[in-house]
Amino acid sequence: MKRKEFLQATSLLPFLYNSNKESLTFKRKFSNIRFGICADLHQDIIHDAPVRLKSFINEMNTEGVDFIIQLGDFCIPYEKNKIIVDIWKQFNGPKFHVIGNHDLDGNNTKEELIKFWDATGIYYSFDIKGYHCIVLDSNDPNPSGFSNEQLLWLESDLKKTKLPTLVFAHYGLDNDRVTVNAMKVRYILERANEEAGFRMVQLVFSGHYHCDYYNCINDIHYIQINSMSYHYMGPRYPANSYDSSILSSHPKIREVAPYRDPLWALIEISEKGKMTMHGKVSQFVGPTPRERGKSRIDDIYPGVPFISNRNIKLGVDV
Repeated sequence: MKRKEFLQATSLLPFLYNSNKESLTFKRKFSNIRFGICADLHQDIIHDAPVRLKSFINEMNTEGVDFIIQLGDFCIPYEKNKIIVDIWKQFNGPKFHVIGNHDLDGNNTKEELIKFWDATGIYYSFDIKGYHCIVLDSNDPNPSGFSNEQLLWLESDLKKTKLPTLVFAHYGLDNDRVTVNAMKVRYILERANEEAGFRMVQLVFSGHYHCDYYNCINDIHYIQINSMSYHYMGPRYPANSYDSSILSSHPKIREVAPYRDPLWALIEISEKGKMTMHGKVSQFVGPTPRERGKSRIDDIYPGVPFISNRNIKLGVDV
């Protein structure tokens, strides 16, 4: 007998998860939730990061979303970057941070970083509006990957919930390009679904690559959130996208293809399990990656100045 047939035969499927952690029932239905998500602001590279972040915060306050989250490469804990933290705190609701690799470029510790950001923790989880949310630290150990300690924590954390689960990380977990043991994390997520008896882990959001793409692996949806600020080009493809005064004060901008407008997404999940992502659209400042000579094959996913709108039907059956 298949797992789904067994659950139907034993009448477990109609039950709903309640607040009693010892309950063997689970939450089959979804709740309505809306949240804002952004990635890779790079205050320490782009010259107008405060303006970009302020636009995001203003719109999320206007939309009245349930929470916001940024996926790393936000700002190094320098005193001059307090402006970024202060803008972030202007959101009128819960707000969460993911640690990115470049947030540690100041030879700072993670403990110093989360204190500066006033963040919840290095890796942690929280429940909100009927969802369990997991924030991972993919710089553990630095520069990439997950320690055995964090993997054991992840396993333990997943066993303590029966809520539909959303995962947030800086590096993408749908490939091993940077995160050397991403497959281990995927296996833990997939096994958690098997042990729960339903598709508990639904969505995994990540940043870092400054691209726009989506993958579905073993019924878990992996969504890459494009950078708020630019597509990274590297020193082989320099360009003067701004005037000399900006290039003088922010020389690294020559190595990126900036977006004219900030990019972010608003995520909505309905009680019927429909995930709708509303992404921002912009255009490149200066020559595009192709005009600068970068081949599409260099990135696999091409550099684009937008975050795609997506509609994904979530499910509960395994």
